Formats: sequence, C-alpha cells, structure tokens
Amino acid sequence: MKQLFFIYLIFSVNCFSQESIRAIAKDSIKLEAKSILGVDTSETLYYTTKDNTFFKKTKDTLITYSNFQLSEVTSANTFNPLKINLFYKDFNTIVILDNRLAEVFKIDFNTVQPYKNVSFVSTGFDNTLWIFNQDSQQLELYDYKTNKVRLKTVPIQSDILDLKSDYNYCYMLTENYLYIYSYFGSLIGKHKNKGYENLAFSKAHLILRKNDRLHILTKNGDKIRNIEHPNLLINQFLVTNETLYIYDSKILRKYQLKTD
Repeated sequence: MKQLFFIYLIFSVNCFSQESIRAIAKDSIKLEAKSILGVDTSETLYYTTKDNTFFKKTKDTLITYSNFQLSEVTSANTFNPLKINLFYKDFNTIVILDNRLAEVFKIDFNTVQPYKNVSFVSTGFDNTLWIFNQDSQQLELYDYKTNKVRLKTVPIQSDILDLKSDYNYCYMLTENYLYIYSYFGSLIGKHKNKGYENLAFSKAHLILRKNDRLHILTKNGDKIRNIEHPNLLINQFLVTNETLYIYDSKILRKYQLKTD
C-alpha cells in the first residue's frame, strides 16, 4: 500500500511540474503609442504619445493629461483608477491623478525633507507608495500624505531593474534576485534572476521577460515557468488577471493565458 502511495505521489508531482502555460491569441488593435502603461479589466487603456501626453482611453471616451514642465513620464501605476500615479524620474517627482485625470496630489522629492533620490515608484495600500531610494539603496513604503516612511527594507546589493505592486504585494526585480514583499514589508519570496529584464503584474500572475520570451510565476506558486507564445518583437507587455497583452510599437495583441 505504501509503495502504491509513493508511486501515486511521484506521478502527481511529475504531472504538476509538466503543466505548461499557453498564450492563446484573441484579438489585436493598431495603436501608435510611445509607451503602454496599463490595461484594466474593462479594457480601459492607459498610454503616452511622443509629445508626452498621458491618455486614458475607454470604448466611449478619451481623456488626456499633460504636464510639459515635467516632460517625460518614466512609469505609471494604474492599478487604482482613482489614484493613478505618474512618475517623472528626471524631475524626481510623482503626480497623482483621479479617474478624470485631474491632478489631486504632487510629490516633489527635491523639496521633501529628508531629501530622497527616487528611481522606482509603485502604488501601495491607503495613501502609500513603494519607492526605491537610490541613495540608501532601500525599498521604502512612503506615506505621501504625512511625509513619513512606514517601513524600509534592508539595503539591496544589486541594481534594480523593475518594481511592481498592488495593495497586498510588492515585486522588486534586481540583477541578482526577484524579491517578493508583503504589504507590511516582510520578505515572503526570493527567486534567482536567470536573465529576466523586467516584469508585469496583476493579482493573478507575475510575468517576466527574458529577451523576447515570457515566463510566469502564478499566484501562490513557487516555480517560474515558460509561457508558450508566438515569436514576436516584445516592446512592452502587460497582464490583467488571465489576459496577456504584448505591444510591438504598432500593434497591441491580446492573449488568453491557459494552463494545460
């Protein structure tokens, strides 16, 4: 009986480990954008154009925001549509917009005391932002309403490549490791970086890019697996729940992620 049990266990583990993730093509749209910054579950699209205008495009409306004093948008987090944050790295500044793209808050880290040299930004819970302080080499959970740091991680010993988060988790990709933090700053996961360059994240999946191939770490999973997808030029990629988006600078393609 014990032998049968172990045979069954080994068989189950092997079947699970051989599960593959496929990206099944759904549809595509032509889009001239400088950078795709977000797609939500209702397919609202957020992007910038060459003149550094930020767009929010739904099926029925198109809203824009421009701040020519701050120039180029380095990154944006659209996870919370009521508190969209735009990061202008060249000016060390974050602008927070509401769902009509009206400016509701501005954080100029050049004037904040103590001074912060910020290189990456992502949204946290409540009135917080995950920021990477380049001078201290620490990830901080920063409350922009009170100008207080709620927590700091230990200093990071390698260059930061990307940072993404939601209310519950923060994913930081460095040259050496992928770090996963809980919303209160505890390190809950660590994976060796095997050549991954950047990442996309939704509440269901984390997607990592290595050259023009994509890989996935599923929710509650502990193994990074390959995604079977067509050979494409991947200029940018995003994920929303089970939907993967790949942009090649002219066409935004939509795929459904399926487990075999």
